[in-house]
Amino acid sequence: MNVFNIIGPVMIGPSSSHTAGACRLGRVVNKMIGKGKLESVSIQLSGSFARTYEGHGTDRALLAGIMGYHSYSDELRDALKIASERGIRYEFIAEDIPGAHPNTARITYRCQDGRSGVVEGASIGGGNIRVDKIDDLQVNFTGENNTILVMHQDTPGVIANVTNLMYWRYGNLNIGNFRLSRVERGGTALMTIELDELPPDQLIEDIRKMDHIYNVLLIRAI
Repeated sequence: MNVFNIIGPVMIGPSSSHTAGACRLGRVVNKMIGKGKLESVSIQLSGSFARTYEGHGTDRALLAGIMGYHSYSDELRDALKIASERGIRYEFIAEDIPGAHPNTARITYRCQDGRSGVVEGASIGGGNIRVDKIDDLQVNFTGENNTILVMHQDTPGVIANVTNLMYWRYGNLNIGNFRLSRVERGGTALMTIELDELPPDQLIEDIRKMDHIYNVLLIRAI
């Protein structure tokens, strides 16, 4: 446990869970969008998020994070206005997600280049978050570490190829956590690789060139 967990985050807003945590969830989406231009976003709010999001600024915090701001950024207060000025269409839907954590948001985004995706996660207290889904695949990471997401075909040898590459060419990188999720055997699967260090961009390109790899994303620590 670090000091952040004990005293909470530096932030604007009344609630570490409903404001700071929400902003950090939004920043995960911002990392996935990368250099793309956001066109529209639809945010489904579940549980206590749905009941209190306007009063606690959860709507502004999520949108601020999606646009790349931090929980302590002055722009958080005016996130709705800033998004409108940028031509970003947004909507908030208060609708419970069965079985979800009380502070859950499901964020569906679309970029101007046609790329789109869905991120579902929860604010679990003290400004900390847990990402539960990327598109239709179950994941489990916090965003505190540099995280590589590898979308691939579930076929023998793919995981070994990726980890061997990391060992032989990038031996200074240490894997803190590794998880695999898949919808069905032989279908689409997702590797979640959390690293202690920031990996070089070349690693991402090397993985992307491998057989049976659909996409690779680097989510830098938020």
